[in-house]
Amino acid sequence: MLKSVDVLLVALSSPIQIGIYENSKLIDTITSEKKSSDVLPIIYSDIFQKYSVNRLFYANGPGSFMAIKVAYIFLKSMSILKNIPLYATDAFKFNKNTPIKAIGKLCFVKILSEIKTQKLEIVPEVNFQLPDVLDYNEFTTNTTPLYMIGAVG
Repeated sequence: MLKSVDVLLVALSSPIQIGIYENSKLIDTITSEKKSSDVLPIIYSDIFQKYSVNRLFYANGPGSFMAIKVAYIFLKSMSILKNIPLYATDAFKFNKNTPIKAIGKLCFVKILSEIKTQKLEIVPEVNFQLPDVLDYNEFTTNTTPLYMIGAVG
């Protein structure tokens, strides 16, 4: 009998981080420096062989447009093909609400519940971290990517 788990993907920057959660507690971590488009099918194939996956979770932005797009399309496809619910939350849950680089000196910041762009002289290094315990209340079934940047002037 396979262990029943939830899987969380944070693929907004390198390295990609995947957390395996049993009863909301982190039991395994997978990281990769490779491009998500190359490595996600391989990693998730291994996960599906090793575990019975109940739910899929991911950080839907803001961050790298391409990384968000690849993660969303991949996970949405898995969700549909395997009939597994998909949930999302913003990236600020995984970096202690610190600014996230957008473009140039523009960064994404979260003030209260609103995500905006702000110009910062020093762009901080972003370090995403998987939580030890998955708080299901922080996720939503609205899994559409948060692309966030309009025209940059």
